[in-house]
Amino acid sequence: MKNSLTVTEALEKLRNYCAYQERCHREVKNKLYQLGMIPQAIDQIIGTLVSENYLNESRFAQQFAHGKFSIKHWGKMRITRELKARSISNYDIKQALAAIEIDAYQNKIRTISDKKWSLLSSYSLTVKKQKLHQYLSYRGWENELIYAQIDRLSAKD
Repeated sequence: MKNSLTVTEALEKLRNYCAYQERCHREVKNKLYQLGMIPQAIDQIIGTLVSENYLNESRFAQQFAHGKFSIKHWGKMRITRELKARSISNYDIKQALAAIEIDAYQNKIRTISDKKWSLLSSYSLTVKKQKLHQYLSYRGWENELIYAQIDRLSAKD
């Protein structure tokens, strides 16, 4: 059996854990369970981290949405699904998605659609449409935007 940490030691570890990267409550709670902390200590530590502003779900949702959109090229549906899986409130999810600019969103789907379409040049038109739809829907883009891109690109061919 491993030695359990005191609340003070665990709190210091979690301060470093949260300072390294934005975390949601669920990630912090899971980390505390891994460290062998009891539920009362977990609640106390999370309360302290929130009061010291190490832990902030709104800030986490904002940074998560921005990062996944700009780096991973995810659409709003995938970002929403992933934030809900982390038990983020609907209010924080809406705020995070509202921070994504409409023009940037439209430009991003256009750019990744053009790139994927050019990679599919060896396929027939029907297969290209299917593969592009599958690619974009997996990444969480809305169907109406996907179909608009498919129509735009297939009109060029």
